[in-house]
Amino acid sequence: MKTVQVFDPALCCSTGVCGTEVDQALVTAAADLEWAKQQGLTAERFNLAQQPLAFAENPVVKDFLERSGPDALPLVLVDGAIALAGRYPTRDELARWAGVATLKPKTEGSTCCGGCC
Repeated sequence: MKTVQVFDPALCCSTGVCGTEVDQALVTAAADLEWAKQQGLTAERFNLAQQPLAFAENPVVKDFLERSGPDALPLVLVDGAIALAGRYPTRDELARWAGVATLKPKTEGSTCCGGCC
């Protein structure tokens, strides 16, 4: 199973899902990462404001920050290699890395609600 590490920009808390003006991208990312963990994927998040040593001690992340700066975060590593920068992974990307399907296949005679297939 693959390991996904998400290096977040400086956030107010570990998930960034707090306060009065919550960023929907952070809500979705937190839910999708939790879903991925339930599928067996090893996933970790690191917050620049709360865990700066995780950024400084990882040579890939340190080099990325030196070249691109913190405004280019989030940075996503899969098995230690850069997979994404500047956005969070989608559930489909997490599923692909985990080797699982995200949606149940449509069955004969089923009706679609418009958002799942």
